[in-house]
Amino acid sequence: MLNIEDIKKEFPIFEYNKDLVYLDSGATSLKPKCVLDKMNEYYTHYGVNIHRGVYKLSYQATDEYDNARTIVSEFLNCNFKEVVFTKNVSEALNKICLMLQKDLHEGDEIISSELEHHSSVLPWMKACEYKNMKLKYIPLNEEGRITVEGFKKVLTNKTKVVALTMVSNVMGYLTPIEEIIKLAHEVGAIVIVDAAQAIQHFPIDVKKMDCDFLAFSGHKAFGPTGIGAFFGKKKILKNLMPIDFGGDMNEEVDLYNVEVKDIPFRFETGTPAVAEAIGLGRALQFIKEIGFENIQNHEKQLLDYAIKKINQIEGVTVYNKTSDVGIISFNIDGVHPHDAASFFDEANICLRAGHHCAQLITKWLKCIGTLRASFSVYNTLEDVDKFIEVVEQTVQFFKQF
Repeated sequence: MLNIEDIKKEFPIFEYNKDLVYLDSGATSLKPKCVLDKMNEYYTHYGVNIHRGVYKLSYQATDEYDNARTIVSEFLNCNFKEVVFTKNVSEALNKICLMLQKDLHEGDEIISSELEHHSSVLPWMKACEYKNMKLKYIPLNEEGRITVEGFKKVLTNKTKVVALTMVSNVMGYLTPIEEIIKLAHEVGAIVIVDAAQAIQHFPIDVKKMDCDFLAFSGHKAFGPTGIGAFFGKKKILKNLMPIDFGGDMNEEVDLYNVEVKDIPFRFETGTPAVAEAIGLGRALQFIKEIGFENIQNHEKQLLDYAIKKINQIEGVTVYNKTSDVGIISFNIDGVHPHDAASFFDEANICLRAGHHCAQLITKWLKCIGTLRASFSVYNTLEDVDKFIEVVEQTVQFFKQF
């Protein structure tokens, strides 16, 4: 069982914000001291460029950067060469889409869903527009979930790419991704998984899952901003050409030709975010140190308690009462989520208000947006009590009008 007070001491932000209740980890998680220290170590001890310098400090920086890639590969259970560093999931999913487009043609079909973050669906929306392909959406069930049955309704022999979230950032629903991947592969389709909302909650084994690509961001998993990564199967990556050209990704350049490096280095152009990659590696180690079972048990305790409490308040609509992770999306009836959010801010409670870069699902819910509370390892039952208290106060305030 987790000692939450000890865990909170690992996060310096609470030293400077004593009464902070942070319920926006679905947007960005807080950063533990071990991650900040590891990044600071780079800048103060060996903060030079990698891969280029023929001197000891550069060798050390390169070793640490490469070690971060090894940590990611072990975290996902894949090969070192199958991990490509990016700025974030958005960049990763856009890159993958652009690199795959050359082998797609008019009349091909792409499958997505209304649960997607814009970064997952918009690249394919534009690709379909450019290539005259067809974008198809999996019909959601009454709860707003992706189901295998729904997926079968849109899957055809023309399906070439399936791009889906593993966990919805609005609803907190877990996609039956392994079953979907198996069906997609039967028709020869490539499957791209957006794991931005999953990497911090569930152990991910890309070999077992058998996805072709999987992307995640560091900042949602206790790591720094500005760093993410994607996994790609080696046999696919080797046949892809990069979309960015410049320093450190080429083997040989002459007047009219460039020979690119082997994977993954051909996909990483210029000086990378070295400190951020090193910090990401330490963040993933931090997750392992806590343990996924402990994380899941703690978040479930918070979620179950919060759902029970909020369901007792009249004048509140909860959209995802059966969430699979620590996410609650709700609204105060008749109140714009941005107006309601100001009450939480006054109480020093940080939560999200809006469409969460996922307008397809908020439109499916027939609302302009939602309030979203998302829990993590540093949250307590007392945090939930304070959150529920402000929900009740907000409802009572707006009843006057």
